[in-house]
Amino acid sequence: MSDVERPEARPYRSTSGVEIRSVYGPEATASIEHASAIGAPGEYPYTRGIHPQGYRARPWTMRQYAGFGSAEETNRRFRYLLDHGQTGLSVAFDLPTQIGYDSDDPMARGEVGRVGVPIDSIEDMELLLDGIDLGAVSTSMTISATAAILLALYEVVARRRGTDPRLLRGTIQNDILKEYIARGTYIFPPTASMRLVTDTFAYCRTELPAWNTISISGYHMREAGSTAVQEIAFTVANAIAYCEAALAAGLAFDEFAPRLSFFFAAHNDLLEEVAKFRAARRVWAEVARDRFGATNPRSMAMRFHVQTGGSTLTAQQPDVNVVRTTVQALAAVLGGAQSLHTNALDEALGLPTPESARLALRTQQVLASESGVSASVDPLGGSYHVEALTDELVRAARAELDAIDERGGPLAALADGYQQDAIADAAYEQQRGLESGERIIVGVNAFTEGSQDAAPATQAIDPELEATQVARTQALRAGRDAAAADAALAALEAAAAGTDNVLPRIRACVEASITVGEIAHALRRVWGEHRP
Repeated sequence: MSDVERPEARPYRSTSGVEIRSVYGPEATASIEHASAIGAPGEYPYTRGIHPQGYRARPWTMRQYAGFGSAEETNRRFRYLLDHGQTGLSVAFDLPTQIGYDSDDPMARGEVGRVGVPIDSIEDMELLLDGIDLGAVSTSMTISATAAILLALYEVVARRRGTDPRLLRGTIQNDILKEYIARGTYIFPPTASMRLVTDTFAYCRTELPAWNTISISGYHMREAGSTAVQEIAFTVANAIAYCEAALAAGLAFDEFAPRLSFFFAAHNDLLEEVAKFRAARRVWAEVARDRFGATNPRSMAMRFHVQTGGSTLTAQQPDVNVVRTTVQALAAVLGGAQSLHTNALDEALGLPTPESARLALRTQQVLASESGVSASVDPLGGSYHVEALTDELVRAARAELDAIDERGGPLAALADGYQQDAIADAAYEQQRGLESGERIIVGVNAFTEGSQDAAPATQAIDPELEATQVARTQALRAGRDAAAADAALAALEAAAAGTDNVLPRIRACVEASITVGEIAHALRRVWGEHRP
């Protein structure tokens, strides 16, 4: 069949619904803002990256996420990953820790150590970090509702070892708004939660100045079904809410904004994902400068971590997940991420084994050492396709931000369910496309031969670990100075009921061997719990 006889190609849209042309040329970018908006790497509006030399000056941090069973088991996994070339720690906490319950609480039964490591006390944190130089390693802690408590535990361990807290490097997620929107591990009402966030900003400004006080997360919204455009817009909207709360608390924007960090997902639409990261940097730079009056370049430069998309992985033909993860990791690197976690092939089935976790890390190492993609900054910059798509995502994200402003801002829109409903609609469209065959997932609704192969073994959790953890927590309470513990808790409740920063009181509680659950319950008594 000749070219003139070929049927017209079917229309193609990106996962955000952007129509993709079959061919892009100079006309694709001639009438849009890209010429002034691309800029140079390391310069406003940071479309091409936040560092002039990209990965030549410093490679991205390979930060594999781990946590399961017990503090001792997770410590062994951390050491294994560090020995195999990981360059930063990333801690997964179990569900009770995330929502402020100790392992011996009836609410925690059956969940201890299942989706992360249980951390009830300073003793657990010491075991988790045993043998790890906290002055030399960067640690990310994926936790929001109890982030301030876990940060205090980390700081106290460092102090006890003689490490200057001013040298500690790492990140707490501390992003409570996305919990109300997409994930659900909140404790307190939004107003109290926002106070805890801003108290953490203020505390770290003086006590832990090298620490990233928040990782504003689009990842969980994307995993819940949002489009790439919604991921950008809703993440930046949440950042705006945090900044406004910090300003209202008396902090100056250029004092706290350089320590803000962001967290995005990487999914399978390679070029849209690259464009998404470039667009997100531009949108944030505009917001920081034009809405908040930033003058410090570091306040305008969006730093972000990327994790490959857990929701894209399949239980069918799990070996194919290695290919998906490689495409997603490539998007993150081409998009200029500062750190990256690559999921393991077996994570649709259970916790990854050491072998599958090592293969996930090797994926990053091949990209860094063999692919050549890190040799130049923003290697896809100037592509007619990528530049046009970047500008389209910027425009669409701005429109979403305008819609949120029209509803009274991020918190008012959240209270009305705007973001939640938009994500639900997008998830429905994705599922509809899957069921109709418009959207192909290899091994699920196409190319299914081999989909029923035996699943690989996943990481087993010893059921006895829960009993051991419960016994340790109860022994800690029995052996501590009860009067000192009572006094520390009373001081915390007084601070929570007033206007004093609660972080120094939380630290005093940790030093008195008060548990995560006890601290959270003290704050519950003052602030109450959120009931949607």
